[in-house]
Amino acid sequence: MKQKYDPIGILFPRRCPVCHELVEERGELACDICRTRLSYVRGNYCQKCGKPLLTEEQEYCADCARRPHQFQRGRAAFAYDEIMRRSIARYKYGGRREYADFYAEEILRGCAKDVLRWQAQTLVPIPLHPSRRRRRGYNQAELLARALSARCGIPVDAGLLKRTRKTRAQKELSDRERAVNLRGAFSLREGAVPCKRLILIDDIYTTGSTMDEAARVLREHGAEKIYFLCISVGKDS
Repeated sequence: MKQKYDPIGILFPRRCPVCHELVEERGELACDICRTRLSYVRGNYCQKCGKPLLTEEQEYCADCARRPHQFQRGRAAFAYDEIMRRSIARYKYGGRREYADFYAEEILRGCAKDVLRWQAQTLVPIPLHPSRRRRRGYNQAELLARALSARCGIPVDAGLLKRTRKTRAQKELSDRERAVNLRGAFSLREGAVPCKRLILIDDIYTTGSTMDEAARVLREHGAEKIYFLCISVGKDS
């Protein structure tokens, strides 16, 4: 089997985003056996947010069926389960920045047709509050956006959206509290005019509160079609 050229993997052996050990085959982004443990979003999924659906008769998940969203549509590579919870936690809090390459590759493997159909002009990562970014050292959504851009050719505008208010961690809150928590949390770069069609980038989609608030701000400043891509998406309730 011909190995991929991977300069990062040659100098610094990559760790698998699933088992977190060194990858079995140099040049690969994950162990082959570990890929079989992942819950990919395939087949029947919500036509709005991309959540896996419980039955083939459904068109929308329970959340999207009961309330409108500010975005047109979104997709993700994986269902958010315990494996992805641990993987993304190491990516966000454990310094495993190289996982972004694997996530980007898998997102485009499953969602490339949607990305082409959307005809977006730019990728916009969901920003971190400056204090949180300083503490972490990087924004995981921006790393993912740049890895996606390198593969699909859509440019990144990492400074278009700004986090103007520090918010509580969303995972600690109820659905209603999440929406209130994010109200007024984003603003646009001074003097910026967003593209008409863009894709928001984040790590996890659950209730859509983050995407909705970011999309609302972008719409108020002239964006017309807003989509999103994520690593992982919650399951239908």
